[in-house]
Amino acid sequence: MNDKDKQIISRLEQDGRLSFATLGESIGLSKTPCWNRVKTLQKNHVITGFSADISPQALGLNIRALVHVVINIEQHQKFEQSIINHVSVRSCHAVTGEFDYVLEVLAKDINHFDELLRVDLSRLPGVLRFNTSITTRMIKQNGPYSKML
Repeated sequence: MNDKDKQIISRLEQDGRLSFATLGESIGLSKTPCWNRVKTLQKNHVITGFSADISPQALGLNIRALVHVVINIEQHQKFEQSIINHVSVRSCHAVTGEFDYVLEVLAKDINHFDELLRVDLSRLPGVLRFNTSITTRMIKQNGPYSKML
């Protein structure tokens, strides 16, 4: 990966909707070479997609929580498949330490969150116990990868 590729990544992190002409102009390339570099970055799985940033609050999802889960490890495959299919789970990380997984979940309100914990998450395959933290505000999200290069 060279400096132009890093510049492309940086610009697309800022605005994934840039046209190839605008993107290329901003980094000193014409449209076609810029397009070729983006396609190569996609082919090499550096760029894995383009998406819109959505506000959960605008959708009525006002509770964001982290749920630290301990499971019966023999049921990890069933647990992971259940999490993949669960609509309220935004992300799931297998982790080291005291817990096996950390989930990010979204809920409409505290009553919905309580039901999500008691009715849904507690009954997933293998769940032994969990600990929750409701986030009060997001300090940083989706920090730029290009700054790490």
